[in-house]
Amino acid sequence: MTEQELKNLLKAVTPADEAARAAAHAHWASLAKPLGGLGRLETMVEDAAALMGNPAPDFTRRAVLVLCADNGVVAQGVSQTDATVTRAVLENLTLRRTSVCRMAAAAHCAVVPVDMGIAGAPVPGAVDCRVAPGTADFTHGPAMTRAEALQAIAAGIALVQAQKRSGVQLLATGEMGIGNTTTSSAVASVLLRRPPAALTGRGAGLSDEGLQRKIAAIERGIAVNSPDAADPLGVLAALGGFDIAGLCGVFLGGALESIPIVMDGFISGVAALCAVRLCPAAAKAVFASHASSEPGAQLVLEALGKKALITADLHLGEGTGAVASLPLWDMAMAVYNGCYSFTEGGIAPYTPQC
Repeated sequence: MTEQELKNLLKAVTPADEAARAAAHAHWASLAKPLGGLGRLETMVEDAAALMGNPAPDFTRRAVLVLCADNGVVAQGVSQTDATVTRAVLENLTLRRTSVCRMAAAAHCAVVPVDMGIAGAPVPGAVDCRVAPGTADFTHGPAMTRAEALQAIAAGIALVQAQKRSGVQLLATGEMGIGNTTTSSAVASVLLRRPPAALTGRGAGLSDEGLQRKIAAIERGIAVNSPDAADPLGVLAALGGFDIAGLCGVFLGGALESIPIVMDGFISGVAALCAVRLCPAAAKAVFASHASSEPGAQLVLEALGKKALITADLHLGEGTGAVASLPLWDMAMAVYNGCYSFTEGGIAPYTPQC
């Protein structure tokens, strides 16, 4: 896919269907409960109805896409562990043994491990979307070429299209890649025009010294590459990872295919931010799940204009926060589809008082 082809494709993203949103809102208002009593659970269903153009959405079939990639910046000592852990976790994802796999089983959600580009041979059981065996160290130059970033974005869009063909109606996002809180903080720093120290956390548990190395590496990467915040594809190529670029494509694919995409934490939030900077109308497909404890997570949510359903200090990754929110979708739809109406209950409807 070329840059022009991507631009042409994204022209097909239409505005949200406000008639479907209004119909969903009217249905909530007809149910025998206080108006807006379920808060964000109500607006979440209304937003999904507007995205899908259907005031009676169904989210029975769902999956979590877990995009895995290695990051060259790990060479700068920005993580407790080396890149071999990315492969180990991907292998265990294919065996359905990781944290998100156990949570997904409880939430009746399929798990789709995806290899976006890790070192070594392909992992059996993972969807092969390999762009390259990991990115370059961005402290010496771009993490990837613009063509590689476009390839990863195209792969993310294709993943959504494949899931839609298989009947999936709701997608959660996850990722795995040692060093990817570093790449996410770097991309967010540029796009939000904030200093790296304001957005960078300890990831999987760095010491004070390790955190300073991480911040310094991001500062060097930005200085070396001089990315332009007005060029989100360039920022992604200079400082991002194949997982973030692929997830950017997943959010764009959700907007193109009218499938809700549930954001996980900081890393997938940065990917969503890239998608919305590339195509503002794609915001309609982005659904927040939780407020990650990573320092930059709330800033990304604010930039996207999204509010989390869950605040539990989660920062595990893999899509665990996104999957943790899925039972809330089920409970919202249980009320939406099954609660009795004011008319059925012989109760005078509530009316707005202000």
